[in-house]
Amino acid sequence: MNKTKTGSCLCGAVGYEIRGAPLAMYYCHCEQCRKACGSSFATNLAVAEKDFHLVRGAEKLKSFASSPGKKRHFCGGCGSPVFNEMESLPGKVYVRAGTVDGGPEMAPGMHIYTDFKAPWFPILDGLPQRKAAEGIPF
Repeated sequence: MNKTKTGSCLCGAVGYEIRGAPLAMYYCHCEQCRKACGSSFATNLAVAEKDFHLVRGAEKLKSFASSPGKKRHFCGGCGSPVFNEMESLPGKVYVRAGTVDGGPEMAPGMHIYTDFKAPWFPILDGLPQRKAAEGIPF
C-alpha cells in the first residue's frame, strides 16, 4: 500500500487517511478485541502514528480505556470501532481493517493471542500463530 488510503466509520462521520504503508496486518483473538468487534477475532492494521490522520469527525470520536494504557476509539454516532492506541507501543496506532475504504492492499500475516481464541473458530489458514504478544514485530 504505497498510496494514501482513506477510511471511515459506518455512518461516515469519522474519516481518516493512512499516508504510508502499514507496518503489518494481523488477526487478534484476545477477548477484548472479540468483544469490541462482536466477532471471532478483529482484523487490524498496525500503522505508524505519523501516517495516520483524522480528516473529519474528531469531535465524534469517543474513547474507552479497555485496560491500563490502552484506548479504543470509536464513532459516538454509529459505534464503529476505528482505531486503538497503546502506551506500551508508542508511535503506532492500530486501525480496524474493515474501516479502510476498498480494503487494505495487503493480507494478514499472523494470528495473535490465539490462547484466547473463540472455541468455535478453528484456525486453518497456516499463518503463524502467537499465544500472546511476545515476539510480535509491530
